[in-house]
Amino acid sequence: MRLVPIECVKNDSLLAKTIYDEEGRILLRPGVRLTDSLIKKIKQLHIFSLYIIDEYSNYEIEDIIKPELRQKAIKVIKQTFTDIERVSLIHDLKKRSLSDYSKEELDYFESINDIAEELIENILSNKNLLISLVDIKNMDNYTYQHSVNVAVLSLVLGISLNFPKYKLIQLCTGALLHDIGKSFIDKDIILKPDRLTPEEFEKIKSHPYKGYEFLGNIYDDVSSNSKLIVLQHHERIDGLGYPFGLKGDKINSMAKIVSIADVYDALTSDRPYKRAMCPSDALEYIMSNTGTFFDYEMVKVFSRVIVPFPNGTIVCLSNGDIGIVQDTVPNYPLRPSVKILKSMNEDIIGSNINLLNELSIVISGIQYEA
Repeated sequence: MRLVPIECVKNDSLLAKTIYDEEGRILLRPGVRLTDSLIKKIKQLHIFSLYIIDEYSNYEIEDIIKPELRQKAIKVIKQTFTDIERVSLIHDLKKRSLSDYSKEELDYFESINDIAEELIENILSNKNLLISLVDIKNMDNYTYQHSVNVAVLSLVLGISLNFPKYKLIQLCTGALLHDIGKSFIDKDIILKPDRLTPEEFEKIKSHPYKGYEFLGNIYDDVSSNSKLIVLQHHERIDGLGYPFGLKGDKINSMAKIVSIADVYDALTSDRPYKRAMCPSDALEYIMSNTGTFFDYEMVKVFSRVIVPFPNGTIVCLSNGDIGIVQDTVPNYPLRPSVKILKSMNEDIIGSNINLLNELSIVISGIQYEA
């Protein structure tokens, strides 16, 4: 299978990954033949990329967590966030205590803890901790899907850093809740299909503190590390982040992890005002901003667990050849082995080249048609 922008999906291609609606119900299952009319309907759901199966991509790209757990986590996050949005309209949250919440509302918070535990156990049971799959998002559910994806990416990084389980729970909880402050921002701004005005962006920038304040006043069981993730996930190593412009070691280490995961998932996600970057460009962006936006040691580990060119990806090489990725060696994500599909030199068509050994050749981009 391979990830393809929807405008590049050809009539009669086979769908490779399940498509869900905003309630988590299955709309289309793998193996469905994609007609022009079906592709048009998928576009109307604000889904702009698809995993397909074709003659070039008979590889399976496994999600690092079970699909049913991903959907369960998205549902819990959505219930929690929408409940907070509802009560924020009718209550002064600063004056509201935990005792003011109904049992149903408290169950949502307890469910966050349960989901964190399940995600950790599911990922720890997976022998392969490499991230190859980019999650396809429905625009209407973006915030909730993004929260789960950030938690998964953060956990893989935390496990790679040998965090003990109690720290993984704090990391996962903070990552799941990192955007909870957006529940207090006008929905029209959150879902605006165009670029934000400076005034709107200032309101968006208030969400880390709003989320931190909410958790501090309402929910005492969230750890201090989890709360600091919510507060600091937009801080930058160079001190030019927000809300407080903290620098370097002043930023919580778990918040540094979530910052990387947050940006990577945002860059590789389609948005109403901007199409997704391919994973390789997103990884290069993060690597190029090491020491300014992101912590060097964290990025070094992150680059070892991300596979920007999964097997089956068709790539254009700097010498003009077109190839398909066959295998990626851990620690060298940008230099996989590639089978040549097209070349001016007909003698090498069908042969494999290992970019670890061909240092003069780099991947210059992803090709969607061979």
